[in-house]
Amino acid sequence: MDAYDTETGLRRLLAQVPHFSDLPGDVQEALIRAAHLRRFRAGQVVYLEGEPAEAVFLLAQGWVKATRVSCRGREQALRFLHAGELFGDVAVFSGVPYPATVTALELVAAWALPAETILRLSQDSAALTMVIARHMAERVLYYVDLIEDLSLCKVEARVARTLLRYAEEQNGRWLIPRQPWTTFDEMAVRLGTVRDVLSRALRTLENEGLLKVERSGIFILDREALARRGEV
Repeated sequence: MDAYDTETGLRRLLAQVPHFSDLPGDVQEALIRAAHLRRFRAGQVVYLEGEPAEAVFLLAQGWVKATRVSCRGREQALRFLHAGELFGDVAVFSGVPYPATVTALELVAAWALPAETILRLSQDSAALTMVIARHMAERVLYYVDLIEDLSLCKVEARVARTLLRYAEEQNGRWLIPRQPWTTFDEMAVRLGTVRDVLSRALRTLENEGLLKVERSGIFILDREALARRGEV
């Protein structure tokens, strides 16, 4: 049995979600009692854009992506989410269908919190209402940054900003580890461009000595210079 399969595991997971660790114990316990675990294979849809918003999901294992598809079939990634992140809440609390399609990028486990339960609890608990408000405010700020990236930045700048946002420090070096599902096509969707344009942008930044693309991931060689390339 995996650690997140238990109530104790779910309790630890809730503590990883920003602000949720501050909830009163009785509210956390009510959420835990209502939650049920769902599993998805790589490529399986968690929910489709336009479906009724029946649950808020707390990701326990794996990565998912939230996307919209244009009438011409072009896919635009809105968010890539990993364990400890919440999704589906915008639709549940605004009373509209899910605004995007969420797809598992690998083996995924997610706790589903029924919409009816979380809405009722939020009416009874000012603390939960404030937590949700803070979470949605952070989501708004994320989308403000995304709009800025897509509308005001050239591809090289979008690449630079994204790499710096997701970089991790390992053994004194900054890198973006390559996930099994990370392909140039998937990265292009994430950045609102196409594979060939992304490849050229990475080569440009690599030729400038700002980063190094390797099989294990993308290593950042000069963070300050890469940050300047990411300026609007």
